[in-house]
Amino acid sequence: MTPERVHVLRRGPVPAVVAAVAAVLLLLLAACGEAPRPGASAPSPAYNGTDVMFLQMSLAYIDQGDQVVAVAAQRATAPRLRALAAELAGQWRSEGLTMGRWLTGWQQPPSADPTAGAHAGHGDLHSLRPSDIAELTAAKGEQFDRTAVSLLLGHLHNCVEVSRMEAAGGAYPPARALAERMTAARQIQIQRLLALAA
Repeated sequence: MTPERVHVLRRGPVPAVVAAVAAVLLLLLAACGEAPRPGASAPSPAYNGTDVMFLQMSLAYIDQGDQVVAVAAQRATAPRLRALAAELAGQWRSEGLTMGRWLTGWQQPPSADPTAGAHAGHGDLHSLRPSDIAELTAAKGEQFDRTAVSLLLGHLHNCVEVSRMEAAGGAYPPARALAERMTAARQIQIQRLLALAA
């Protein structure tokens, strides 16, 4: 193309199609900076590693605690202990469904990779051992009640500690709210267990 031809193109009128495309691009760029309109769907609140750890650890504790309450609901001699065991089983079922749904939505596994060390310093401190469950199932009568109360006291105390960790460091508001409700419920249940132990 000759310099003279370039000069003619630059001085000529802009074609209507080019002007229309430029106008559309300007409108799109302007729309990117607009605030969300009322009623428009907002992005989901962010979550962080503490939220994931809280949910994964809580699901593991629910599985462990279920081993105690399933037996206690049937074999405890104290009616109050049987009632508390059934109550915990119902609450854990509901909480577990919610936790699993959140982890699935975040594309996170229901349990942490044991080789990753993500829960180092937490998991070992908050676990019921197989020997604890074996001791419970071997006990009978009042000894069974005492063992179940002792195991549940330690277990619920550790659950409270994990819930407090979430309330202090989690980023996902619904998970933090759940942790606060769980803390309040477990503290009341601990008091009821202490009354049974007395």
